[in-house]
Amino acid sequence: MIDRDIHDELRSVAGDLLSKNEAGADWSLLAEAGWVGLEAPEDAGGADVTFAEVAVILQEMGRSAAHTSYLGGAVLSVGTLIALQPNASRDGLLTDVAAGTVRTAVVPGGIRLENNRLTGRAAFVPDAECADRLLVIATDPGGTPVVAAADGLTVTPQPVLDETRRLAGVTADGVAVRELWRFSGDPAVQVRRLADRAAVAVACDSLGLADAMLAATVSYTKVRTQFGRPIGSFQAVKHACADMLVQVCVARQLVNAAVDALAGASDARDAADASAAASMAKSYACAAAVDVAGKAMQLHGGIGYTWDSGIHVYLKRALLNRSLFGSPAEHRKQLARRYS
Repeated sequence: MIDRDIHDELRSVAGDLLSKNEAGADWSLLAEAGWVGLEAPEDAGGADVTFAEVAVILQEMGRSAAHTSYLGGAVLSVGTLIALQPNASRDGLLTDVAAGTVRTAVVPGGIRLENNRLTGRAAFVPDAECADRLLVIATDPGGTPVVAAADGLTVTPQPVLDETRRLAGVTADGVAVRELWRFSGDPAVQVRRLADRAAVAVACDSLGLADAMLAATVSYTKVRTQFGRPIGSFQAVKHACADMLVQVCVARQLVNAAVDALAGASDARDAADASAAASMAKSYACAAAVDVAGKAMQLHGGIGYTWDSGIHVYLKRALLNRSLFGSPAEHRKQLARRYS
């Protein structure tokens, strides 16, 4: 059962910490706060909580547009390591990641495993550039997904519109595998859950930034005056803010449902339901965040288009979120196939 009181406290602490580090929280600060190992078991130095608690941190990072490597280095990496069969090397790496002493990133696909060598390329991998080790989700000759670690992978930074995130292309040209891990349970189900986890993580970020843009816009319309009265008193502005609020509220419902589904999934049927909830949340929340940030820029008037307002940071982040880990159109296609 998800404890909302704990979430409120975690949200308050996260918001306070991120507000004091406007330029972004570095890796040591994330590890010191205990956020990196939230989901790791206690014997690995973690807090042994669920994705629901991680989602709270993700929303606050979106709200502050924080420049961190939390998505790739913690959310995706820890989730991948937990999904693997326990063994000494996996357990040791999970402990190091939870402690913040080793930084990892997950290469989610596009690379093949054959004759114990990796070949292929993956694009737009979060936080690969600053990782000490890369966890490559590869496909073996039999079509089974596995996770491999190798030296000699080529990491090429990929500049994107959003300057708060680091993405890179990862290329393997016959690189020898140093370690190979197998997934616990059905590998296909586990890979699908990791993809859903990534999509919902981005949706959480979009929800946080949309909520921040709504709050900033409402606050601005209360103090900005035109024709001797606050612009928030004009009917057209009220309607625009109301539309933003509706979009944020719907996004929150869908994101919360997806987070609860992912945190509570225990079998293949639950995983299928969680996948549908993830697609709903990703497709709506990320598209809504772009609309809300764009409307915020418009309602701020001329100052909204300046660098000083900071709205451009949120808009560009929302635009990247909309594309990352599947566009709204792609997720709607997945839903159409499920319900057709």
